[in-house]
Amino acid sequence: MRDTLTWRNVGPLENIPVRGARRLCLQSAGRPVAIFRTAGDEVFALIDECPHRRGPLSEGIVSGTIVTCPLHDWAIELCDGQAVGPDEGAARTLPVRIIAGQIFIGLPTVGGGPA
Repeated sequence: MRDTLTWRNVGPLENIPVRGARRLCLQSAGRPVAIFRTAGDEVFALIDECPHRRGPLSEGIVSGTIVTCPLHDWAIELCDGQAVGPDEGAARTLPVRIIAGQIFIGLPTVGGGPA
């Protein structure tokens, strides 16, 4: 078996505030997902848990392509989920596509058939 992705439409880009986030509870993701939008209209998706103490990243401040966790000020790179040094750890990322102004998130599906 291998993991494949199921692309889920989570709504229009305009629903995410610039330099902000929205939290989605997607059963297929297993945990809440945070969708972030930068000032340059880049969109990223992370499981909504800081690698430090599982703080809600969706409530953090977005600056460039970094979100700062509201609990202990850990800075997390949105593009790869990595904590900015000296902190260590990573939040799980999910792939994102924008199609005709709609945001699609790639959610893992177990068992995608032959490799």
